[in-house]
Amino acid sequence: MLSDAQAVKQAIELKGVRNGERIQLDLIRRYWKGIQRLPEVIPANAPREVRTMARIARVNVCAIVVDVLAQSTFVDGFRAAGPPDEDGDNAVWDIWQANKMDARQTGIHRAAFAYGASYAIVLPGDTAPVIRGVSPRNLTAVYGDDPDWPEFAFERRSKTLWRLYDKEGIYNLRPTSQSSEFELIGPPMAHGAGVTPVVRYLDEEDLDADDDVTADVMAYMDIAKPMRGQIAPLISVQDQIDLTTFALKGAEWYSAFRQRWAIGWKPDDEEQKVQAGASQLWTFDQSPEGPDGMKLGEFGQTDLSGYIESRQASMKHVAALSQTPVHELIGDLVNLSAEALAAAEKGHERKVDEKKANLGESHEQTLRLAAKLGNVIVPDGAEVVWRDTSARAFAATVDGLGKLSQMLGIPPQELWQRVPGATRQEIEQWKEAAANSSAFDELARMLEAESGAGAQVTVNG
Repeated sequence: MLSDAQAVKQAIELKGVRNGERIQLDLIRRYWKGIQRLPEVIPANAPREVRTMARIARVNVCAIVVDVLAQSTFVDGFRAAGPPDEDGDNAVWDIWQANKMDARQTGIHRAAFAYGASYAIVLPGDTAPVIRGVSPRNLTAVYGDDPDWPEFAFERRSKTLWRLYDKEGIYNLRPTSQSSEFELIGPPMAHGAGVTPVVRYLDEEDLDADDDVTADVMAYMDIAKPMRGQIAPLISVQDQIDLTTFALKGAEWYSAFRQRWAIGWKPDDEEQKVQAGASQLWTFDQSPEGPDGMKLGEFGQTDLSGYIESRQASMKHVAALSQTPVHELIGDLVNLSAEALAAAEKGHERKVDEKKANLGESHEQTLRLAAKLGNVIVPDGAEVVWRDTSARAFAATVDGLGKLSQMLGIPPQELWQRVPGATRQEIEQWKEAAANSSAFDELARMLEAESGAGAQVTVNG
């Protein structure tokens, strides 16, 4: 265990690391939730309607990219080779269910996709180990030689409670009157994990993450350090979409309608001016030459199609950069067959498979640590089972599974987990029903055989 002084010193150091990361994480959060700053081209003294148009001109596509990925990654089970009861994967899955991870896994996935990393904390509990997802905005972890387990982790639980984790214990701290100092609350608590009980979930594996571009390049790009995740590469395109939408709104407000003008006439009072404004009439206080002394005309309305096409082109750029199906961004989906839809989402499916590989290893690490704290044995070959969310036609999938069973001799029950949308609970119910059905079928055959034998004896007699 760390001494009080060592724990406080480590907490202060990690608080400094966190402060350096928080600026960029907050920037990503703003773009994720569609509350990014207004375009800087808008003057500070712009009219109220201009600032209102800029505020409503945010068309948030970053959130769509994160949502599409999160809605394609659901863990539905945990399996190992051999009978489930002997290998202990049912007991591990019970821990998953006790922590309501069917729903809470999405928070871990979304944070990993948005920020580039997220975390799960695994600690002993009263009835089962406790698994809790944490955003990188609230937890900072530092790693040494072991890339799987951090040396220390520092979590902000509330304004008055912080936690430091190491491989031996948990240290509760609170800020002192000096904002940069901490003091311990009570004695440290041992967790018995043998490692710092924090698992990191990465959006992508980057072997150069600890040796990135030089400081002069980052200064040129006006960033403190390279940002990770799905949102960071889209910030500039998101700004372009917002600016194009702002120009579209300005054109709609000021010049998308026909406007009339009159030279040689001005309203006599304010009421007349309001009436003229309501009819979109422009007036000029000069008398043109001619017998009437007045001239009327109108301006043509602005063509908005260029703005709309520009915004759609930017959204298609987002789709290409993020491998998001373009119809998810612009809604351009008309009478597509299942095969055409699957082809349109092929690149997205490849990306989802990569994310599942990264997140799956982290989930398995989390469950193995939870199993250790719950005194459950889990073999090395255990793995999580992902839900199939692809756009393949259901009938085609079932037909393919049937051919696998008939032509290759794979037992049908081993293929049930590949049925799209089937959850672990449903598969267990199917297996139980099949076992009961088999037992009743065997009993019926025995009774039928005994009945036939008795009838034969009677006839011979």
